[in-house]
Amino acid sequence: MSSVARLLPTPEAHDLLELARELADKELAPNVDDFEARGEFPRELIRTLGRSGLLGLPYSAEYGGAEQPYEVYLQVLEILAGRWVGIAEAVSVHTLACYPLAHHGSVEQRAQWLPDLIGGELLGAYCLSEPAGGSDAANLATKAVREGDDYVVTGTKAWITHAGVADFYNVFCRTGGPGPKGISCLLAPADTPGLNPQAREKTMGLRASPVAQVALDGAVVPAHRLIGAEGEGFRIAMGALDSGRLGIAACAVGLAQGALDYAAGYAKGRVQFGRPIIEMQGLGFMLADAATEIAAARALMLYAARLRDAGLPYSTEAAKAKLFATDMAMKVCTDMVQVLGGAGYVADHPVERYFREAKVLQIVEGTNQIQRMVIARSL
Repeated sequence: MSSVARLLPTPEAHDLLELARELADKELAPNVDDFEARGEFPRELIRTLGRSGLLGLPYSAEYGGAEQPYEVYLQVLEILAGRWVGIAEAVSVHTLACYPLAHHGSVEQRAQWLPDLIGGELLGAYCLSEPAGGSDAANLATKAVREGDDYVVTGTKAWITHAGVADFYNVFCRTGGPGPKGISCLLAPADTPGLNPQAREKTMGLRASPVAQVALDGAVVPAHRLIGAEGEGFRIAMGALDSGRLGIAACAVGLAQGALDYAAGYAKGRVQFGRPIIEMQGLGFMLADAATEIAAARALMLYAARLRDAGLPYSTEAAKAKLFATDMAMKVCTDMVQVLGGAGYVADHPVERYFREAKVLQIVEGTNQIQRMVIARSL
């Protein structure tokens, strides 16, 4: 048994990581440039990951999940992100979208819907942010009014990943008074009457990943699709985001590692002044710093995951991991463009794309300014 295998927490983990590497190399790497250039969502590739068991890794085997520790799930995400961060982000968002039902749904709700959600055929979206309320989620304005056996939902959700391609949407809406205690969570199928994804946003990076507003124009959601009790939505949302922040940290670590690997390979082959540029101290030290920062971010991410797996408080550590890893990824991707010089600024080399993709990781699942607020309050 290798030293790496000894560090893995479950017997299945080694095989899962090998499977992730195989899929990343054979399915993701050959397709990423084409899909990103065309801005087309790789739905069939997501189904392939689902059929391989990679969309339900942290969830119960009772419902078709792999029941793996978060520590293993995050390492799978990192591997995927090293080849195509858009795919890794899709897996992370889907895992986030399954969280409310998996952790707060009734026994009947989980039995009815969860196997399909985590089985890979259905893709999820998470509708929390709004045009006037991104970071201030406790003051969301989308309203749900109970009418008989249904909720009628009116409002607009913003920056929704998978809008228009998702099969189900977690809709956080106001069923009560102002503030966090008035928020509830509804699990709405994509064909809900009145649930209307809008035109896609034109994003800087992750161009194959659809992001759009979702208009809820009197959307009719059956009351039996309420997850948890009325008024528990904000607590559900924050719990999901703690886990989701670790997913984004894993995406950042994988993206940065991919950028470093490419830049180091380039620096070994690029000869200037009679020697490979990696031997020049100015660039060698830049690569060394990147390798060290990636290792530090990975260690912080896995530490937070181990706390989660042990059932210990991990919210602050998740914020630290998301903050550090995504700031690190932005710096590393910037520096790796610099290693390639002019070549790094053109789309012929992937570091140009990595640079654009890194930026959004500092924004999603709570901006890094919000992470600093969470950490500061814990002190």
